[in-house]
Amino acid sequence: MTRNYQGDDMIVATNVNKIYPNQCHALKDVSATIKRGEVVVIIGPSGSGKSTFLRTLNQLEVISSGAIQVDGMDMYAKTTNINDLRANVGMVFQSFNLFPHKTVKGNVMLAPEKVLGRKKAEVELEAEKLLKRVGLGDKMNVFPSQLSGGQQQRVAIARALAMKPDVMLFDEPTSALDPEMVGEVLDVMKDLASDGMTMVVVTHEMGFAREVADRVLFMEDGELLVGDTPEHIFDTPKHPRLQQFLSKLL
Repeated sequence: MTRNYQGDDMIVATNVNKIYPNQCHALKDVSATIKRGEVVVIIGPSGSGKSTFLRTLNQLEVISSGAIQVDGMDMYAKTTNINDLRANVGMVFQSFNLFPHKTVKGNVMLAPEKVLGRKKAEVELEAEKLLKRVGLGDKMNVFPSQLSGGQQQRVAIARALAMKPDVMLFDEPTSALDPEMVGEVLDVMKDLASDGMTMVVVTHEMGFAREVADRVLFMEDGELLVGDTPEHIFDTPKHPRLQQFLSKLL
């Protein structure tokens, strides 16, 4: 999808609230701006609203009030085609959600062929390049059940990249993995970050946040309490709740 917008702000969330029917106030006036090419990591305790906020950025969660712009598009404008917007925002979940009856390459090819209507031959070439990029060039024709969890998550990342998104969202992409498989997924994410991909990552991997993030957002009880550089977040945290949170992890 072509875009004319070339502003610095890739995502602008303004006073975002999410209230569920049971009156759970999951997001409370959350405002954040993610710049083009920026890597932003969201941290916080379980239930703080991290994943809920991430899911509002492609309307997997519909906000109760506020505004969200992605790549210059008002997500809730009547003229906005949400499917077009989602095609520009890749997402990787905790669970891999691969189609078990399709090969690894078939999983990566599916959306560009079916959603974008692109020609099979060119999609196949791109899928092969992406799978080589994530270190799975030798696994293209096997099925997901033949892969480790870390390998399956790397396929899921390649699948999201196949849509050529301008933004990638990661919702705790390593939390379902065995510890020895975490590194291989984080390495792929670091590679993406070094290439200038705009990324918003919810994670408990503080080493990744410290090393790769341009900014770290700390959430608690549905509120965005702190947004700062990794150095300020981890080395000189000033907010008492952030200090308490980090003291249990570091």
